[in-house]
Amino acid sequence: MIHPVIMAGGTGSRLWPLSRQLNPKQFLKLTDDHLSMLQLTVARLDGMESADPLLICNEDHRFLAAEQMRQAGYKDARIILEPCGRNTAPAIALAALQLAKATDDSADDPLMLVLAADHLIQDVAAFQQGIQKAIPLARQGKLVTFGIVPSHAETGYGYIKQGKELEDRSYGVDRFVEKPDLTTAQDYLASGDYLWNSGMFMFGARQYLAELQKHRPEILSVCQAAVEDANEDLHFTRVNEAIFAECPEDSIDYAVMEKTQNAAVVALDAGWSDIGSWSALWDVSEKDANGNSFMGDVIAHDTTSTLARSENRLIATVGVSDLVIIETKDALLVAHKDKVQDVKKIVERLKSDGRNEHINHREVYRPWGVYDSIDSGERYQVKRITVKPGAKLSVQMHHHRAEHWIVVSGTAKVTNGEKTYLVTENQSTFIPVGQVHSLENPGVIDLELIEVQSGSYLGEDDIVRYEDRYGRS
Repeated sequence: MIHPVIMAGGTGSRLWPLSRQLNPKQFLKLTDDHLSMLQLTVARLDGMESADPLLICNEDHRFLAAEQMRQAGYKDARIILEPCGRNTAPAIALAALQLAKATDDSADDPLMLVLAADHLIQDVAAFQQGIQKAIPLARQGKLVTFGIVPSHAETGYGYIKQGKELEDRSYGVDRFVEKPDLTTAQDYLASGDYLWNSGMFMFGARQYLAELQKHRPEILSVCQAAVEDANEDLHFTRVNEAIFAECPEDSIDYAVMEKTQNAAVVALDAGWSDIGSWSALWDVSEKDANGNSFMGDVIAHDTTSTLARSENRLIATVGVSDLVIIETKDALLVAHKDKVQDVKKIVERLKSDGRNEHINHREVYRPWGVYDSIDSGERYQVKRITVKPGAKLSVQMHHHRAEHWIVVSGTAKVTNGEKTYLVTENQSTFIPVGQVHSLENPGVIDLELIEVQSGSYLGEDDIVRYEDRYGRS
């Protein structure tokens, strides 16, 4: 039995403006019209003898991750929440500790299959065959990584030099290599001895913890203390924030894989990409006869080798080539394909300027549904709110704003002070400043309404919650 551990942290800043801090690339539908990157990662496990996936994600993404797992068929997905990012070695240690604790027999070492939630793998059959090759190696106590057979001289990935062949397309590890310059990458490709470092692994949970104890005991001790003082909240495991914050930051490569004597690598040729930039997405996308990849409402004339993605408005191009054009409700990116690695510098500028376009989209997901900030101005803001069937917003109060609700479709159950009543299509209600209130969808279809906020301060932090079924404070 394999225990998939899916790392769903990270912000994907190089895929701005689609990827945002509170809605990063692993939760986006980048390569599929219907499934997010996380959901595709889960789907490629179908047909394998494996336990339900264990997710590791940021506290801020917990409801987004839970909802996407629910859509993927895992209603009560197990999710470990990282209170702060400490890189991959501590994150994997949290999962290993939980899996080892759940196994009564100390002689039975649960096999962890560690995957990233934001990778593309086009050949699922080849991926699963690689997993099967890794199982006997991991059972022998090897820490197995998956090396990607390189298709070109790539300077954006780390490399693994293959050692002695162990079994069919499985090798010892001679050494790990940092991202090379172009000339060095070309030499690696020509030699045939090097694989791209995919960041995917398989090993026994206890074996990994033993190696971590040997090479980075300070990481293990902090993770153990944080897990021992963890709280179970719904189906989330929330480790102790104060303890985990003291954990040293380190990747699994630096902390363990480059130091262990038990590393092995399985060569994998499965159409892999980490979709680390817009040009990488163009590389793996279907293209027309002119080398263009378009999604959404795009009209092009005399345009070649261009990636254009429209979320809301028409994109029209004339006489351009080698561009990336990404349109969202609140931002537009135009970049040359050769310069897309610098998109993260735009994100850094947004942060330094005190803006919020790097944090979230105009459309924001909540555990109860979604809201879209349609318009705003001095002392007013207009939102379109969608509440899922059976969902309820927190019982709350605002110090500085009043709210007008107009139901567009469905039925709203409104608590307004001491009164509780229904509001149906084309009806409205008013929530005064300082009034304790709540909104619920008692029906079986989505509730859609327009909310008009008015007042001296309209920030999301002007919410005093008295009761919340989702555990928010």
